[in-house]
Amino acid sequence: MFAVRLTKVGGPDVMKLEPFPTPALRAGQALVRVEAAGVNFIDIYYRTGQYKAPLPIALGSEGAGEVMAVAEGVTEVAKGDLVAWAMVPGAYADQAIVPADRLVKLPENVTTRDAAAVMLQGMTAHYLSHDTYRLGPGKTCLVHAAAGGVGLLLCQMAKRLGARVIATTSTEQKALLAWEAGADDVILYSREEFQPQAMRLTASRGVDVVYDSVGKMTFDESLGSLAPRGMLVLFGQSSGPVPPVDPQILSAKGSLFLTRPSLGHYVATREELLARANEVLSWVGDGSLRVHIGATFPLADAAAAHRALEGRATTGKVLLIP
Repeated sequence: MFAVRLTKVGGPDVMKLEPFPTPALRAGQALVRVEAAGVNFIDIYYRTGQYKAPLPIALGSEGAGEVMAVAEGVTEVAKGDLVAWAMVPGAYADQAIVPADRLVKLPENVTTRDAAAVMLQGMTAHYLSHDTYRLGPGKTCLVHAAAGGVGLLLCQMAKRLGARVIATTSTEQKALLAWEAGADDVILYSREEFQPQAMRLTASRGVDVVYDSVGKMTFDESLGSLAPRGMLVLFGQSSGPVPPVDPQILSAKGSLFLTRPSLGHYVATREELLARANEVLSWVGDGSLRVHIGATFPLADAAAAHRALEGRATTGKVLLIP
């Protein structure tokens, strides 16, 4: 098998595609031929050392493909099944060994590329909008990086739940994608500060929830965009980690809530994983959730994929294709 691994942290060029002996299956595992792997900011966080992990690191937290073999006793999947997974390292490879209880079978009308594009980011958008802060009619949300992988899916899910969506993007091209995903208003943060515009669009009330994957660069204005008792959901840090915060600021700004969720805690059991993934995949299958794959790269060009994502040169989902 060939896989992208790190022996040290650093820039994109520390990633190396190398041959490895395919490991023997252990109890509860399946061997999957990877047809597509999702590229996510979490991969960049591990590559740069923002997230700590023992070296060497097998990169890639999301993928889809065909089951080649299963260990004795595995009942969740069988050889020949098309499956997808998230939050399991090692997807930047042409083959991956995955715990069978983390695999989700694909509906017949969902391709492996679309599945790899929505497993991590689609389930993230799902838990953000359905659980972390439950959206619905009468609620207004502010979605940062709305033309990104999570952003486009989150805008669609928010509208599906009946919420008003205020989106932020950096360019007019990205704004158009946010509009197409259902945004009611789009703020180009490259031209104007988003906090005053968010307050203007809500008649000075503020929004009920801010979904912020940007982190350091947007944190203060995100807090300032909230209505009293609103919630800031910080689920990423593409601009860098947020400095330490005095909790008293939450009181001063209106008894606000601040949370830093992670997908792993929202798919902790197989039952919850299947419920969340199957709902997202069913929407992809019936066309009510549109998947935007903005770029694909060969597996050997993982460094180029990271540069494009870090440089905000992409929209929607970035995939690696072995």
